[in-house]
Amino acid sequence: MVISVPRLVIAAPSSGSGKTTVATGLMAAFASRGLAVSPHKVGPDYIDPGYHALATGRVGRNLDAYLCGAELVAPLFGHGARGCDLAVVEGVMGLFDGAAGEGELASTAHVAKLLRAPVVLVVDASSQARSVAALVHGFASWDPEVRVAGVILNKVGSVRHEGMLREALDEAGVPVFGVLRRAPQVETPSRHLGLVPVAERGAEAVSAVAAMASQVREGCDLGALLALARSAPALSGAAWDAAEVVGVSPPPPLPVPESGGSAPRPPYRPGRPRPQTPDGLKIIALAGGPAFTFSYAEHAELLTAAGAEVVTFDPLRDEQLPEGVGGLVIGGGFPEVFAPELSANEPLRKAVAALAESGAPVAAECAGLLYLSRELDGQPMCGVIDAKARMDERLTLGYRDAVAVSDSVLAVAGTRMRGHEFHRTVVEPGAGAAPAWGVRTPQKRVEGFVQHGVHASYLHTHWASEPGVARRFVERCLTS
Repeated sequence: MVISVPRLVIAAPSSGSGKTTVATGLMAAFASRGLAVSPHKVGPDYIDPGYHALATGRVGRNLDAYLCGAELVAPLFGHGARGCDLAVVEGVMGLFDGAAGEGELASTAHVAKLLRAPVVLVVDASSQARSVAALVHGFASWDPEVRVAGVILNKVGSVRHEGMLREALDEAGVPVFGVLRRAPQVETPSRHLGLVPVAERGAEAVSAVAAMASQVREGCDLGALLALARSAPALSGAAWDAAEVVGVSPPPPLPVPESGGSAPRPPYRPGRPRPQTPDGLKIIALAGGPAFTFSYAEHAELLTAAGAEVVTFDPLRDEQLPEGVGGLVIGGGFPEVFAPELSANEPLRKAVAALAESGAPVAAECAGLLYLSRELDGQPMCGVIDAKARMDERLTLGYRDAVAVSDSVLAVAGTRMRGHEFHRTVVEPGAGAAPAWGVRTPQKRVEGFVQHGVHASYLHTHWASEPGVARRFVERCLTS
């Protein structure tokens, strides 16, 4: 089997060069032409994929060679890009920057080589002229296996400035696929952990993505970029499949309506009658909404493949968990931004505590850990974990090698996984819970909480690397 989706990797010499603007703008511009565009992001970042999803109408997916292993990059890409006309992959940091102390591992260059994809370098040209050719030449020649096919010049000041840049790059034999002027309307606001997520910006995010698309359409040669994407060779191997890796028969299909075709399940909100589900189906509630936007799409797909129905709820507005819930997953996000609102929703906090007390499995990562604590910055939370959480000035950031040190609803002791930490909070533990992970950072330490059916930790993990996690979690869910 082969994966033959046309594809581009959008990279840069360094962070802050404009990768997100260009990649998101390209996705939206191509999608507006009627192409099915598959959006991808190198690395563990959750926020950029939200903008990608807004641009394409398809879920944004991550490609992380550290979290998932290099061998899964192409299969996961094939899974996300299945049936698409084009895939655009936004890089991370500088082109050759990857996991600290691990060489090229998890860098944009590494992923580009695994995908055999041409690279377009986004260069912030605001403070250079002829030197741009030397910069690009260095990046293009550093690793012969990385095909730097050309550049898009960003933050170009004037027609004269553009002329100098083009002349230098022409002498170096480097194609220019686009020139973008400075445009404040495409900038996205940032705060303590990077860009503000799409879910918090609403119509403002829609306008920003539209502005990115307009800027890219006006400044880039979309025809040449599409031709470049189509020059990428086919990849050998099969696309990743959740049902195949979980190894569990999928749940029974919904009845097919008399008119024919599929019968999509209508969206569910707590407090409304549930759609009819097969007897014995396990319902897993997945926290969503503006406070909990960090979740890899493959997690829900693995849970579904393992025999569960995943129902999203919003802890900011829903006062009850979904009817018949047998398990709870709370991913990452920004509960610190919404602490008063989360605290004010006392009925839901009590429902979460009651579910945990019943022995149902609960998996919480980072923001989920904060929400399960007794309090966050003095605001009462769910009280499932005997711990206090607070904001801190110090940023905790980086990949982690971890081993489960306690049996839990996710893994048996001794299971090894890789994860990622990204937070500016501190949790002060009380008593009564065992640690979840032993972590090397490079110092050895224990981290997280395992208590009855609860697994709560700062560590973000990607379950595609260990699909047994999803199977084990669903097996322990209560039946509806």
